Amino acid sequence: MNVKKVLRLGLPKGSLQEATLEKMAKAGFNIQVSSRSYIPYVDDDELEIRLVRAQEISRYVDHGYLDCGITGYDWILENDSKVHEVGEFLFSKVTRQPARWVLAVPEASSIKTVKDLEGRRIATEVVNLTRRYLDRHGVKAQIEFSWGATEFKAHELVDAIVELTETGSSLRANKLRIVDTLLVSTPRLIANPAAWKDRWKRGKIETLAMLLKGALAAEAKVGVKMNVARKNLPKLLHSLPALRNPTISQLSQRGWVAIETVIDEHVVRELIPKLKACGAEGIIEYPLNKVVF
Repeated sequence: MNVKKVLRLGLPKGSLQEATLEKMAKAGFNIQVSSRSYIPYVDDDELEIRLVRAQEISRYVDHGYLDCGITGYDWILENDSKVHEVGEFLFSKVTRQPARWVLAVPEASSIKTVKDLEGRRIATEVVNLTRRYLDRHGVKAQIEFSWGATEFKAHELVDAIVELTETGSSLRANKLRIVDTLLVSTPRLIANPAAWKDRWKRGKIETLAMLLKGALAAEAKVGVKMNVARKNLPKLLHSLPALRNPTISQLSQRGWVAIETVIDEHVVRELIPKLKACGAEGIIEYPLNKVVF
């Protein structure tokens, strides 16, 4: 009797959940979450998904409860998890900027560098990361775990905080000043070492990584189609470096070709008028789900 093969994947519950499920959908996995269950439905019989706090995923992958999972690089280091890193994925709930753990103090604080923390008190959720940071700089300070409202504590309860930020806007709004960056963190797909050695599970994980990378690559790009008279083709290709390696097909109309290519979305508004000036007609721009290199 054949045993059903299943890969158990951990996805972050909470602030990164929506962004992660969105990327998974673009990668081709339809996931439906119930408010009463931590086990979502996924339209893949070989995949079981568990929603777990990002802070805990690397531990469960390390221990083998999960075969693989998506979590921040920060939590892998904070938990000192022994896992195999499959790939890095730059996405977030707010921006496409990587998240940063920063040392911050009130604007009026006398603390200017990490050395000024000697003998002071620091509140943070990443106690281990902060301790290692202080050790590297030869500074001894009291570190306490923060259960939340860390930004408020910087003004009344502690001398400094180590907090996660993407743009720094929340820190500025709370009249806090960044002193230093401890770590730049991005989401990672990680695997349990034993699962990674399993041929079938590794193949499944690698396919997942490929599809996710393709979905992320497609977010910043669009497809463009157009028709152009063959006599204008050299001029168009010469004037537009982005189109030097497009797909070119002969049209049924004699002397005309169709061009199709993928370009960065942010250049489209400058590109389309140039295409038109080079004789392109019937220009179509369309979104992409995945770009696999």
